[in-house]
Amino acid sequence: MGCAAYRLSHSQGCGFHWGESSVSVVRLRQAAKESVSGLPREFWWLWTSTLVNRLGGFVATFLAMYLTVDRGYSAMFAGLVGALHGLGGAVAAVVAGVLTDRLGRRPTLLVSQLSTAVTVAMLGFVQNPVAIAVVACLVGMTSNASRPAVQAMIADIVAPRDRVRAFALNYWAINLGFAVSAAAAGLIARHGYLTLFLADAGMTLLCAVIVFGKVPESRPEREPAAEGAAVESEPEVGLGAVLRDRRFMAVVALSFLVATLIQQAFVALPVAMGADGLSSTDFGVAIAMNGVLIVAVQIPVTRFLEHREPAPLLMVSALLTGAGFGLTAFAGSVGMYALAVMVWTIGEIINSPTQMGLVARLSPTHGRGRYQGMYTLSWSLASLIAPLAGGAVMDSFGADALWAASAVVGLVAAGGYVALGRALRSRPAAGEVGGGVGAGVGAASGPTSGSGSTSGSGSGSTSTSGSGSGSTSGSGSTSGSVAASPAVGAGSS
Repeated sequence: MGCAAYRLSHSQGCGFHWGESSVSVVRLRQAAKESVSGLPREFWWLWTSTLVNRLGGFVATFLAMYLTVDRGYSAMFAGLVGALHGLGGAVAAVVAGVLTDRLGRRPTLLVSQLSTAVTVAMLGFVQNPVAIAVVACLVGMTSNASRPAVQAMIADIVAPRDRVRAFALNYWAINLGFAVSAAAAGLIARHGYLTLFLADAGMTLLCAVIVFGKVPESRPEREPAAEGAAVESEPEVGLGAVLRDRRFMAVVALSFLVATLIQQAFVALPVAMGADGLSSTDFGVAIAMNGVLIVAVQIPVTRFLEHREPAPLLMVSALLTGAGFGLTAFAGSVGMYALAVMVWTIGEIINSPTQMGLVARLSPTHGRGRYQGMYTLSWSLASLIAPLAGGAVMDSFGADALWAASAVVGLVAAGGYVALGRALRSRPAAGEVGGGVGAGVGAASGPTSGSGSTSGSGSGSTSTSGSGSGSTSGSGSTSGSVAASPAVGAGSS
């Protein structure tokens, strides 16, 4: 009867052995355990609240299709509304970054989540096109205000060596929710788009409740340079200092290029699919491949990414992102659109945790909010410019011209990351020589933002429940201040 597939032996005549299969399963379980172990309990509140938030993230995904298909507006108007949404996000990125450092992570999160719930619900009721544009701008402002706070919290509570993994897990939660919400929203939209707006508002409100009940403040407290001294251990980091950080601003600029491509998935892609006669359900299926693929491979891929130099990885991610959107020019069916989505999604999988880890590596401890705000600004500006550019190109030259231009932008970004890699190798990050920069990809932290043996504000003196993890993980010093008391939050990404 051929090979005895059910034997537990390892005989040479059998092509499949349960013993070998058991070993593989054990290895997979061990890999999964290693991927989620070692992170503070508070981080998992972040994961949970982020997941809840994204399970209801219907509006941003389907706004362009709602305006063009359900309301009958042009692609240009949909692009304008998307641009105003991005404008609100751009304003919020800078303001919220400052508030995150000055007022704290928790207050910024609560205000952002509560106001997002209100404005998203309003967007479902307004009818006048001017009112739609104004409320969309408010939604962009309120929803993006949470991002600097969330990202700063992760840097606060997670040890430097684990930050890339933590950012990847949080991003994984976002996309797990996105995969479910994108597929569900296409079906829900059949019964009216208002249901989508109200469901989004309700889930955002639930996220705010989680933040209110479970999230303490995590902002590091300043310590004097010496006992009784009036001078603080780290000077105030203003926006001017952020803008003068050339390497960081290069990261922001390159992030903007990649984000401009990815934003087309939520503006130009649904419009192009609608023009091909495909429905909102078809778009939901295609774009859900983004979330499904990230959920499937983000965690194992992160194990490969977390201890490697960031620049080569980011270069590859830019090439894949450009290639994926370029491939969209050849799509005419749901299957081909889904294939194109999967190609640029691989680039996104590489880019997101790697780039966020690099931003944390370059950010001084007491400037994390401002640095994260400026990084968020790159995505917000992309949300502002990408819809206008995408809508204008599609109306004037057609969708194929837009996808060809996207491939070119991917090539330009890849070249920029190559140059960035040279700059990063020429001199260490500020925190690696004492400036307090947390580690990102393959680099440890400096003395003020890394893990250390001193007590965090409000936390114990060890790292068992706080955010420190030991005194030897910094590369610039063997000690440092712990990143304050544990806390998490959730943003409406």
